[in-house]
Amino acid sequence: MRDGIVVQHELASEELRRDERSVTDGPASVGSSPGAADHASREARARLAKPRTQAPDGGAGLPARTVSSKESRRNAGIVSDLYRRIAAHLDGDPTSYEGIAIDLEWATPLQHDLAAASRAIPWGEIVSYGELAALAGRQGAARAAGSFCADNRYSLIIPCHRVVAANGIGGYGTAGPSLKRRLLALEGVHL
Repeated sequence: MRDGIVVQHELASEELRRDERSVTDGPASVGSSPGAADHASREARARLAKPRTQAPDGGAGLPARTVSSKESRRNAGIVSDLYRRIAAHLDGDPTSYEGIAIDLEWATPLQHDLAAASRAIPWGEIVSYGELAALAGRQGAARAAGSFCADNRYSLIIPCHRVVAANGIGGYGTAGPSLKRRLLALEGVHL
């Protein structure tokens, strides 16, 4: 969050959750020596303590830095609202991210159009990459739509999980189709 604008949000990856569990629960393997358990636990703690510059498997990495408490207080209402919406979404409640400002300064005009078209896809509905391109006024730009969705840094706010291949589920960036299927299932869509 910067000046009331979301600059990125991602859903946590399975790898990050595995690392967190291994720190609290210890290694899952049975029959390993106590020395091996300590070593595995130390390795997991070291991975969690080191800031990540690139997220594992497309999921959220640990923050490399934090914002000042003054900045946090100024954006507290916006963050609380966004948090409530994300929590409701992940509980399977139809959720809209209308009114949530996102940073698209980096985006090309085509990417702006694709973001707007993606955000307009209703809860529980899907479109193909070609249909998304057409909705964005860019007939024939299905590959560009696919690339935009694969690089989406706003997992739920720009709901690229609702954009599928003409012949199946399609990809979901480095997070993969299993996360895409889970997000669609929350909305009652099963592919």
